Formats: sequence, structure tokens, C-alpha cells
Amino acid sequence: MANVVVVGAQWGDEGKGKVVDIYTENADAVVRYQGGNNAGHTLVVDGEKIVLHLIPSGILHEGKRCVIGNGVVLDPEVFIREITNLKAKGKLQDDSVLRLSESLHIIMPYHKRIDIAREAKSGEKKIGTTGRGIGPAYEDKIGRRGIRLMDLIDPDVFGRKLKEFLVEKNFILEKYLGEEPFDFEQIYKEYCGYADVLRKYVDDTALQLYRDIKAGKKILFEGAQGTLLDVDHGTYPFVTSSSTCAGGAATGSGVSPREIHEVIGISKAYVTRVGGGPFPTELFDADGEKIRQIGSEFGATTGRPRRCGWFDSLVLRYAVRVNGLTGVALTKLDVLDQFDTIKVCTGYSYNGKVLDELPSNLEVFSQCTPVYEELPGWNADITTARCFADLPANAQAYVKRLEELIGCPIVLVSVGPGREATITLKNPFK
Repeated sequence: MANVVVVGAQWGDEGKGKVVDIYTENADAVVRYQGGNNAGHTLVVDGEKIVLHLIPSGILHEGKRCVIGNGVVLDPEVFIREITNLKAKGKLQDDSVLRLSESLHIIMPYHKRIDIAREAKSGEKKIGTTGRGIGPAYEDKIGRRGIRLMDLIDPDVFGRKLKEFLVEKNFILEKYLGEEPFDFEQIYKEYCGYADVLRKYVDDTALQLYRDIKAGKKILFEGAQGTLLDVDHGTYPFVTSSSTCAGGAATGSGVSPREIHEVIGISKAYVTRVGGGPFPTELFDADGEKIRQIGSEFGATTGRPRRCGWFDSLVLRYAVRVNGLTGVALTKLDVLDQFDTIKVCTGYSYNGKVLDELPSNLEVFSQCTPVYEELPGWNADITTARCFADLPANAQAYVKRLEELIGCPIVLVSVGPGREATITLKNPFK
């Protein structure tokens, strides 16, 4: 038996959806443990592109239980729309396989309006949020003034809490942000309608997962965003509002850390990030644009162009350390097929010194410049490779060099968007 956590090892958008989809074959349940609909997982199944924002990508496999854990903040409107879209595609025919933690927190309309208005007010200090209300929802969770799913499905409790919290929110919106206030009756009616739909999915998911593990079932934990966006361990304040690292899988699901056996970090063969914040290997030249276009590096949730750069081994070594990675899944290797030479960052130059570890001080990090090692490209189409030996010699050498630099085995290599375009070197469930 093995329970496996999948985390982003960079700044998010690493291709976790595809890897989770592949690993789901070996799992009995898939758990989303943090974040909200500010994340998007894009999968290509039988030539059809499917984008999921909240529901674990394991939902595309029949008979697999999919759980949205207590660490997630849920927008009911988005969740219901996602269900509707899946059903229209012939998926999710059995509603009993999808469970929502009764303890997860609900994103309210005022969270979204506050999020957008604050970002607009920030000017040049913008974080680059998606405006989905994620941060304000987590603020209310920590401030002990959040509305949980168990509250939402009880009309009396929901009405009492909404009326109480709306006084403060309307004050902030009107007096500080210059926005229109919300009407209690309008929100109450709308969200009671959502509650009627959500009620059948509600469960004590932590208890159910405990029973599953005791019964010898295998659990796959699915994170959103990436290690460098973790609220504690990322490039603060240019981070998300939750624990994206492997430790978040325990707190965000109610499963003991002792029941987690493998942690797989997902990393692109290069690096991207969305929003503000330091990015030492970012490219502003033709190579950066080439990566963006070949890799279709535009946000699944927002459509924003992603910032692109060469692979950064310091970022990955950091991810190995803070997550306790037991393996790395390397994605989008095929995007580099058309490059004569490929650069890899092996250190940072700062004030005349070369750093070989990621600095925790954001001011230092923002002034670092990359020290590169240059490797020969392979100038060949690798999308049909199905085992490591199928890769050109230079592609094999590139993967092996990354493995040496990050100090962690690469257990999977993705050479295209489809499920089949995958080289599996080790199965973490076995």
C-alpha cells in the first residue's frame, strides 16, 4: 500500500493535472487538499481537452472516489458549473463518487469583489491575483469569520452568519474600497439555491479517508499551484493563500502525515510563472516567446500569458527539501525539441558571490541573476517516445543532468499533452 502526494515543484502550471490523471489508475481515491478555482488543470483525453478548476482530475476515471478536502475554499457557482459540464461530456454519471468536506469554506460574492477592488487599488504593488476571491476567503477562515459548507446547508445558521458578516464586509466595500454594498436577501436566496445542489455531495471526508486507509485503499493527494507559491514557503508576498507544499495534504484533508508514503513533485523542463514576483531565469527574448508559443503557456484559468524561463535547479532543490520529494515528474520536455542549445541555471550571482541555494529574503532573491550551464539540444521530435531509450542521446543527457542537479530521481517524463505521451520510469504506488 502507498499513499501519494502530488505537488507543484515550481510556481504552478507544471502539468499536475496530467500526472494526477495517470496516477489515478493506481489509486482508489483522489483528494484535492488546498486552493480554489484560482487553479486550472488541463487534460487531453482521447484528443479532447478538459479543464478542471475544483474537481480532482481523477473524476475522468470511473469508480474512483474524488474528494474536495477541508483545506479548499469552494465557489459553489463554479463547482456546479463544472459538474454540469462534466455530465454534458458523459462523465460523473454516479454522484456518489464525488464528496465535499463539510468543513471546507465557501467563497462568497463579497470575497470576489473585495479581491478585485483591492488589486485595483494596489497599483504597481499588485500581487497578480486571479480575482476569484481566494485570498479574502482564506482571510475569513483564519479570522474565524468564514462560512463553512456545513453552515451553508443549514438555512438558519447560514442566514445568521451571513447577516452578521455582511455588516463588516459592506463597511469595507463602501468606506474603504468605494464599492457598492451587497443586499442580504439577494445573497441568501442565491446561496440557498446552491446549497440545495451541494447537499448530496457533503460528507465527513476526513473520517471516510481514515476508513479507506484502514481498509488498505490507496489515496492520491492532489495539490494546486506550486511550492514557490506556498503562503509560508513561497516568494512571499507573491504567493497564494494556502499551503501548497506536501504538508498541506495532511492539514487540508484530515489525514495523518504518517499515512503519506511518497511525494512526487511536478516540474516543467523549463520554468513558468504567472503574476508578480522575482523570477531569475525569466526570458524576455525570442527564446522566451518561442517557449511560450510552443508550450501554449497561457493560463487555464485566466488566459494570461505566462512568464517563461530556463530550468532553475535551485528552485527544484528547494522543492525537494521543503516537500521531502521522493521523485520528480518532468513535463513538457517536447517543448524544447526545436532548440539548438538549452540553458540550465546552476546558481545565482548576487553581490559578486555565487549562491547555490534559494535565498529566503525576497529583496536578495529579486536581485539575483542566473549562472547558466549550456547543454546541446536534440532538434528532434520526441512526442512518440514511450521509453527512456527512445529519446535522443542529448535529451537523455538533459534529463540525467537535471536529476544530478536537483538531487532527486526523475520518475516520469512527459513528451506531449496526451495520456499516452508519457515515459514512466518508476510508479510511486508500487
